[in-house]
Amino acid sequence: MTNGYHIGDQAAPHFLTFTIVDWVDIFTRKKYRDLFLESLKFCQKNKGLELYAFVIMSNHVHLIIQSKFGKLSDLVRDFKKYTARNIIDDLLSENSGESRSEWMLKRFEFAARSNRRNSDFQLWKYGNRPMEIYSEPFLWQKINYIHMNPVRAGWVKRASEYMYSSASNFVGITGILDFELPSIPIIDSVSSKSIIQDIENW
Repeated sequence: MTNGYHIGDQAAPHFLTFTIVDWVDIFTRKKYRDLFLESLKFCQKNKGLELYAFVIMSNHVHLIIQSKFGKLSDLVRDFKKYTARNIIDDLLSENSGESRSEWMLKRFEFAARSNRRNSDFQLWKYGNRPMEIYSEPFLWQKINYIHMNPVRAGWVKRASEYMYSSASNFVGITGILDFELPSIPIIDSVSSKSIIQDIENW
């Protein structure tokens, strides 16, 4: 297991959190959620991204992902760079339609000034709080944590009702993204059937 601050084993699956600077609620807009999802799809198809679970909240995203090519840090860096550039470009556009664009851009511009590696704007906070998935129980702990985010936020009563997560995939409902689910493990004395029932009752 990594120390929570860097990706050690580049080939291992990791639980990651991507956070918008100043906790700006960029993902309250559907088009930015969709942009994030399209970027995930592209990386699944072209960049060796293995996706195990995700949730998009208003100002952060949780994921469990892996690199087929053993280059997870590079994949995360390029993904965040691409999504940031496209969201910023949209905010700068006259056709953005985002009523908060001026305020958002000021926050992102201010954040960029304190970091030498930025040019004009910084969308994502540095660091992803990576945690290596080192066992099946830990995997399912993090999957449960991810899927329960919208429930804890009071947005839905059941995790599977929230469109912008992978929870529905785990209960046999077609999700907003397609991916191969991890096999349901038998943890301790709990049967796989009872685990599925627990997920359905989230």
